[in-house]
Amino acid sequence: MKLSEIKSKLKVLNTIAFQLPNGTLVPNHFHVTEVGKISKHFIDCGGTVRTENVANFQLWEADDYDHRLHPEKLLNIIELSEKVLEIEDLEIEVEYQGDTIGKYGLDFDGTHFLLTSKLTDCLAKDKCGIPEKKPKLKFSDLQNEGPSCAPGSGCC
Repeated sequence: MKLSEIKSKLKVLNTIAFQLPNGTLVPNHFHVTEVGKISKHFIDCGGTVRTENVANFQLWEADDYDHRLHPEKLLNIIELSEKVLEIEDLEIEVEYQGDTIGKYGLDFDGTHFLLTSKLTDCLAKDKCGIPEKKPKLKFSDLQNEGPSCAPGSGCC
């Protein structure tokens, strides 16, 4: 989800809820302690120099159980961050601490903001010897692709 998308959703919501990949909701007394831009400048295993930029939200919960972050307040924080930090319309990455700090993608199901699992990947598979996965085919799909060799047809 990009910043423009969360801003449009916040404008129509009455409450904010974040849901972890396992279905558990982040306690509703959470704070958004940071909104920022993270820039990563790196070399992949194939020697290509790359950059990545994401908008970063950090969720945190304290013992102030009466705290509730309202959509218009988060919208104001995002807009101030965009202006002051000159953040463009970037994909959002969310940090939230469970057993350790987890980094999540962000989606929306119409009610909750969904913290989605992120995975690592090799960006230079062609240079580090990882074979390309061959597509798995079903024999039944192959039979429907034009002429085939049927018993007694003389093709074999």
